[in-house]
Amino acid sequence: KLFVPVRRKCGPALQRLFLSFALRNAILEADFAKKGSKLPMARKTGTTIAGVVYKDGIVLGADTRATEGMVVADKNCSKIHFISPNIYCCGAGTAADTDMTTQLISSNLELHSLSTGRLPRVVTANRMLKQMLFRYQGYIGAALVLGGVDVTGPHLYSIYPHGSTDKLPYVTMGECNVSLMFQNPLIY
Repeated sequence: KLFVPVRRKCGPALQRLFLSFALRNAILEADFAKKGSKLPMARKTGTTIAGVVYKDGIVLGADTRATEGMVVADKNCSKIHFISPNIYCCGAGTAADTDMTTQLISSNLELHSLSTGRLPRVVTANRMLKQMLFRYQGYIGAALVLGGVDVTGPHLYSIYPHGSTDKLPYVTMGECNVSLMFQNPLIY
C-alpha cells in the first residue's frame, strides 16, 4: 500500500525497483518468521518538520511532541524558532542543539542587522547556519528547515547536521520525511 501513490508517478524501471524491493523484504520477513525470530517493531519517535514556498511567502510546520527514547517527554514543545522578524526556522534532532543553534544565529543576525540598518537576508542566515554546523562536523544534532522572505522574495532551505544545504520549493525533514515527500508533490 505504501508504494501505490509512487507507482502512479514513476516510470516502469522505478516501478520494477519498488516491486523487487518489496518482494525482497517480504521474503526476508518470511525467513525470519520460519526461524522463530521475532521481527523488530517499528518505533514511532522523532520529529517531523516541513516547509513550502508559495507566491508571496513561506509556510513552515512542525509537530509539538518531544521524546526521550520511547517516552513522550513533552506534548507541547515549540519546534519553530524565531531567527529574525522575516526569518523562522524549524528544528529536528536534539532539542538543546536546535534551541541553542537558532538562538546563536538569531543574536548574530541581530548584530548584523544593527550594523547594516536592514533586515537580514535569508541567504545570510543560511550561510551562518551551515558554516556553524559544518565546523562541528555533525556533532551538533540539529536538522533545520529555514524559511523567510526578504527583498529578493521567499526562500526555503533544508540544512543538515553536517552543514550541507538545499534550496527547494518544498522540504520535509525528520522521521516522516519519506512519506511526506511522496505526498508533497501531489499537494504542491
